[in-house]
Amino acid sequence: MEWETVIGLEIHAQLATKSKIFSSASTAYGAEPNTQACAVDLGLPGVLPVLNQQVVRMAVKFGMAIGAEIAPYSVFARKNYFYPDLPKGYQISQMDHPIVGFGHIDIDVNGTKKRIGVTRAHLEEDAGKSLHENFHGSTGIDLNRAGTPLLEIVSEPDMRSAQEAVAYMRKIHDLVRYLEICDGNMQEGSFRCDANVSVRPKGQESLGTRAELKNINSFKFVEKAINIEIERQIDLIEGGGTVVQETRLYDADNNETRSMRSKEEANDYRYFPDPDLLPVEITDELREQVKADLPELPDAKKLRFKEQYAQDDEIATTLTSSRQLADFYEAVVEISGCEAKLCANWVCGNFLAALNKAGLNINKTPICQDRLAGLLKRIADQTISGKIAKQVFEELWKGHATADEIIEQQGLKQITDSNAIEAIIDKIIADNPNQVKQYLSGKEKVFGFFVGQTMKASQGKANPNEVNKILHNKLK
Repeated sequence: MEWETVIGLEIHAQLATKSKIFSSASTAYGAEPNTQACAVDLGLPGVLPVLNQQVVRMAVKFGMAIGAEIAPYSVFARKNYFYPDLPKGYQISQMDHPIVGFGHIDIDVNGTKKRIGVTRAHLEEDAGKSLHENFHGSTGIDLNRAGTPLLEIVSEPDMRSAQEAVAYMRKIHDLVRYLEICDGNMQEGSFRCDANVSVRPKGQESLGTRAELKNINSFKFVEKAINIEIERQIDLIEGGGTVVQETRLYDADNNETRSMRSKEEANDYRYFPDPDLLPVEITDELREQVKADLPELPDAKKLRFKEQYAQDDEIATTLTSSRQLADFYEAVVEISGCEAKLCANWVCGNFLAALNKAGLNINKTPICQDRLAGLLKRIADQTISGKIAKQVFEELWKGHATADEIIEQQGLKQITDSNAIEAIIDKIIADNPNQVKQYLSGKEKVFGFFVGQTMKASQGKANPNEVNKILHNKLK
């Protein structure tokens, strides 16, 4: 039997506010356990939640970016369940009246474009964190995350493969960072997802029974978890078993999913409007303010880069993978006045490679736009060769000097004097008669030997175009 996979994702994006959704407690990462949970976060008697206005603006901004309906009226509800890291015994979330309604995200998988529906996006508070290591049979509870603002983004079950799910998740990840509403740091738990996975016979319209894979925080693990769950469900059904609706955990060490608990339905949580919070009304004035604050979105920026800078799809995708990188590139082009493709080659090549090697993001780069632009100017005007430019780049990365200062201090200016280059070449030809005979007998690959020897003798400073021109004239 041929099977079809059906996947929907619930993505939790931690909103980039300095304080929590209903209190003034800090959201900073890395504090000592239980030092950033105030009385409101703990649900102590006599305290009331107060909505952080910034989270509303961020949710509206996301909704506008995906072409979604923005609810003029939304309501916070209490989602009731007991868990040790949920001190109030309920989570404040949204159920019947979410702030963001139906929208969409367009993905591209191996050249095939597809539109994925976004059912809704709603605001809620995060729970605390259970810690199982180093407690010798006990569980530690850190409530620092309790009350941290989340935007839960719920997709339609429109994805049919793990590849599509990862493409969708990456697209959301790029978008929330472009909008600067979430830092997207998956290692710190700022961006994570639950994957709802089911299978059904090809051609069947009704959905199969789904399993929810909980709290996956890497693109690689999302793909692995979904694929292993698809395999598990198909093997189970073909073996005569039945898939049960449940929540499962992905074990990356053993590459398997394990049952955690039976999957609850909405009525199990006994949702009801939170009596301590008024409904949220989105005014036309707020909509206009948020709309005016929207940046150029990733898809639009990518298209512009392809048209304005004549970049191919792969390079344009890399350059627009983050808002900061795109801004960095455009600044380099403007400051240097160099050809857009030269700038792209260096930004996507040496610059990104150096960042990756050092484990840095672009906000921590030791080379600013001005200094990289200064290097590219010297390549463009042939002050230095491409090979020497790599040497200068390494020096730029290490210190604070400019490209011009490094070139001057180390005597790296390119030799463009044809007489000087000709003298070097004459000596090399005289010293290598065997190679001359080989070249003249038709072994054209030997030409590269002479180029290499010339560049070596000039310490890489000879202008490559002049070298090639003079060698061709000499070796006739």
